[in-house]
Amino acid sequence: MRTLATIFDRIESAPVADMVVQQIEDLIVQGVLAEGDRLPSERELSAQLNISRPKLRDALKQLEARRLITVQHGEGTFVARLTGQAMQPALIDLYARHGKAFFDYLEYRRAQEAFASRLAAERATATDRDRIQRHLDAIREADARGDMEAGQEADVRFHSVIVEASHNAMLVHMMSSIYDLTRRGVFYNRAYLRTLDGTGEKLLAQHIEIANAILAGDGDSAESAAKVHLDFVERSFRVGEQQSVNERVSQKREGLVSE
Repeated sequence: MRTLATIFDRIESAPVADMVVQQIEDLIVQGVLAEGDRLPSERELSAQLNISRPKLRDALKQLEARRLITVQHGEGTFVARLTGQAMQPALIDLYARHGKAFFDYLEYRRAQEAFASRLAAERATATDRDRIQRHLDAIREADARGDMEAGQEADVRFHSVIVEASHNAMLVHMMSSIYDLTRRGVFYNRAYLRTLDGTGEKLLAQHIEIANAILAGDGDSAESAAKVHLDFVERSFRVGEQQSVNERVSQKREGLVSE
């Protein structure tokens, strides 16, 4: 669960409750507040917003009525689940049994991440650029330690912050579902990809190229680098898939696998 910093602005004008509702809705649309985030306590939030607690309660009731937040008694107030599951479990299982779905997934990511990288190069703020650099450093550090789990999470977060730096709310919300599947290893296993890469050096170099283009504000290069990265991922998995087929055939020839 994320811990929210002071992201709320003081309310200075009336109608107070409506201003609170608008501010929280804006934060959700922008992807600053994500589903599952817990809002500060009533006391803390009223102080941050500079409003009375009764006015805050009125605003929260409006948001709850709009199904944007949920109140869990004894636990707190949370941003509601808004995007739903990208896929139902039965469909995920079906796709897992049919390899073409994985390459459709990569095709979708290639288009969306190339677009997001271009927008990020054009729109990233100083804070966005700092976050991209931090998560790139996290990938580098995880690779140096050989920490596969941390590397997977850093990889997902790196791509996520680039999408967030696009400042396109639709991209942010849609890709969060895709990255959730990625994080769970449904379609993408970074540890396996690193075994095909050898050491992960190519993956790291590609991430550095994407980041450098965005940090330099070069939209063309950022878009191109993102496409090159996903093309490499696809080629690597296709090679690995064919190697697995070839190895099975070889084992059969040796009589190691029963017919």
